[in-house]
Amino acid sequence: MSKEVEKEKSMVLQKEMVARLFDELSAANETGKKVVYTFVPGNLSELILAFDMLPVYPEINALQSGMRKLSGNYIREAEKFGHSEDVCTYVKCDIGMMLSGNIGPTGKKLPDPDLLLLSYTGCFTFMKWFENLEKLYPGVPIAMLHTPYQESGKITPDMTEYMVKQIKEEVIPKMELVSGKKLDEEKLNAIIQNSIEIEDLIVKIFDTTKNVPSPIDAYFAGVYYIGPINIGFRGTKDAVDYYTELLKEIEYRVENKLGPVTPEGVMEERFRLVVEGPPNWTNFREFWKLFYDHGAVVVASTYTKVGGMHDLGFRHDVKRPFESLAEYCMNCYTNLNLTQRISLLSKYIKDYNADGLLVNSIKSCNSFSAGQLIMMRKIEEDLETPVGFIESDLVDPRYFSFSNIKNRLDSFFQMLDQRRVILKDKTAVI
Repeated sequence: MSKEVEKEKSMVLQKEMVARLFDELSAANETGKKVVYTFVPGNLSELILAFDMLPVYPEINALQSGMRKLSGNYIREAEKFGHSEDVCTYVKCDIGMMLSGNIGPTGKKLPDPDLLLLSYTGCFTFMKWFENLEKLYPGVPIAMLHTPYQESGKITPDMTEYMVKQIKEEVIPKMELVSGKKLDEEKLNAIIQNSIEIEDLIVKIFDTTKNVPSPIDAYFAGVYYIGPINIGFRGTKDAVDYYTELLKEIEYRVENKLGPVTPEGVMEERFRLVVEGPPNWTNFREFWKLFYDHGAVVVASTYTKVGGMHDLGFRHDVKRPFESLAEYCMNCYTNLNLTQRISLLSKYIKDYNADGLLVNSIKSCNSFSAGQLIMMRKIEEDLETPVGFIESDLVDPRYFSFSNIKNRLDSFFQMLDQRRVILKDKTAVI
């Protein structure tokens, strides 16, 4: 493998976009821009943009801290402050970061929030998280957006109506109060139109993994691809340009039958996997290497759907702006019930012709880990698909055991190899 990987144009575009956002955040006190702290699943990026406010996502701060090897110290700070070892490590990392000066990824201090927008979507921890933020930022207004869980496996008109009522009566009035502006619905619809284009592009991008070889890795590279829609750029022209360029680059790879690009060059595909659960961020590159050294390409993952289930048909809608904002929130992966998650994984395994399913069980993330063993058992029984299981954590380096994960992955890939030989022999006999 080549050790030199040239950055493609889309990577440069994304880097520039993110740098501009954090530069704007660091200058918010001088420019007077208002800042909203909110969450990735079920985020209301379009509304935030319509009021010319800037978003800060605590989970993004935490994962970036993990990738920069800072999360361990932040977590220990939060534990000294009184947070239990069993608390979500995203929360502890974020709290610890704030207690340590709230320095962002560019080395500049992030501004305090002008509004705390609690978009509760399938994760109870979010509510407790913002209770802590309220104590750290006393007097800052909070807008609560409660998202109904898809217990019955579908979104009903009553659920949508309940959400729209909150958006119109709870969220928008507080945004108007904080920003000093009235909502411009024409501007909102223009932003939503960009979101629709972006969602179409994202579906096309992740659908390219049906090709053999897959031109991308839908987990390790996929988390970079979903970055812009998850950190506030959904609805922007910049994001439309980014995803247009990214799709063009990936289509070139499809035409030339090129495999995914890794940190060490282009890999050769041997195994096709579907992965359930978030990645580990503190050892991200080391974690990825355990896969590409075996030629294991992730062709679909649930984590890349945490910001929206666009591949199942959801799109924002300029004819129903508030209803589609509400339905977007309810359509995130963390808001799906167990039966829906099993159905989704089964669909991915079949649609993307996967050799196996791998579950990364995250110690401190109940939103993902609860029910994973049931999901594994059901898929193994119904599809006769090989299933692997590893354990790590989001951003706590104490819970990433390289040797343990390597041993489990080595065994899993060996099993896939043996299964391939058996299936080949059976085919030869037939």
